[in-house]
Amino acid sequence: MNTDPIADYLTRIRNGIMAGHDAVVIPASKLKERLSSILQQEGYIHSFKAVEHEDRNYIIINLKYVKGGGNVIHGLRRVSRPGLRTYVGVRDIPEVHGGLGIAILTTPKGLLTGKDAKKQNLGGEVLAHVW
Repeated sequence: MNTDPIADYLTRIRNGIMAGHDAVVIPASKLKERLSSILQQEGYIHSFKAVEHEDRNYIIINLKYVKGGGNVIHGLRRVSRPGLRTYVGVRDIPEVHGGLGIAILTTPKGLLTGKDAKKQNLGGEVLAHVW
């Protein structure tokens, strides 16, 4: 049993990128599907697909690289974790790497990027930073 599925999700993507894999397979959940959707919308991954294999659900994430083999994702960092939750108000939503990255937050209206949360005037728990 994994005590922090979001950290596991980010670590699997990070390891896949460092190993140069085209895709990574991650155990599925609604939260991870929404995270994958945000990463795809923001251009950090190519695509993702939810599949079922032997009565278990998985997400296959197709990683994205630039020409010449460079990584699109330079870093993934878990911010709020089970032992130390990090909540922010709308005024305190962090800017990741001077606006070049994104903060992913859980809000009353679901998972949003920091930019979208500011537009909707919502604060929440900062799950991760991606740059």
